[in-house]
Amino acid sequence: MIYVKIHENAEAGVLAVCDEDLIGKSFEEGVAFLEVREEFYKGELKNEKEVVEMLIKFNNLNIVGRDSIKLAVDVGVVSREDVISVGGVEHACVYSA
Repeated sequence: MIYVKIHENAEAGVLAVCDEDLIGKSFEEGVAFLEVREEFYKGELKNEKEVVEMLIKFNNLNIVGRDSIKLAVDVGVVSREDVISVGGVEHACVYSA
């Protein structure tokens, strides 16, 4: 299962997507640091089909984890070239106007 959480603000919404097992963990590699904060990522647990439907609807995405990234790449909302790895954990951000 994958966590999804919608963050709304006056300008645009952001969908946070995260593999369930990464919540509350931190990763670092060189100068890069990734903190998978519960407050930001832990929303509702969804199955793959539900996550795909949400990924397609949102223009602004913050995605963490191998399974979450794979779904985003498979549906074409993230390019594999835009994925970074911090401490072995994949991460990608997509922001559109």
